[in-house]
Amino acid sequence: MALVRWEPFREIDTLQRQMNRLFDELIPLSARTDDSHFLPAAELEDTPDALLLKIELPGLEAKDIDVQVTADAVAISGERKSETHSESNGIKRSEFRYGKFQRVIPLPARVQNTEVKAEYKDGILHLTLPKAEEEKNRVVKVNLA
Repeated sequence: MALVRWEPFREIDTLQRQMNRLFDELIPLSARTDDSHFLPAAELEDTPDALLLKIELPGLEAKDIDVQVTADAVAISGERKSETHSESNGIKRSEFRYGKFQRVIPLPARVQNTEVKAEYKDGILHLTLPKAEEEKNRVVKVNLA
């Protein structure tokens, strides 16, 4: 059996990270109101010729989404409007998030923002961002010591 050195500060650091994660998860739940903000999930794939970006925007129509692309970032904004329901004797509990959102995603390579292709289907926005020619042909010399 090996002896393991006890390091109390490592355990305190681990406890602090766990508490921070717990509060990060709880605070948005308690701070929600009808106009609370939400942040859509994103997935970015870097291929040799283009960057492929998927944004999860369920429940939105294409007309409610604004996409702006610069050479080095994508800005997506919009609004999910709440539905109005009338109930007489019931309690309504909703975990849906409504309101405006905005997300700016920095890109790892420069893109040709005039050649962007977009498709919105089943609540997923697919963006194909072709890389700029100088990014495709860029070679970086690495000096070894």
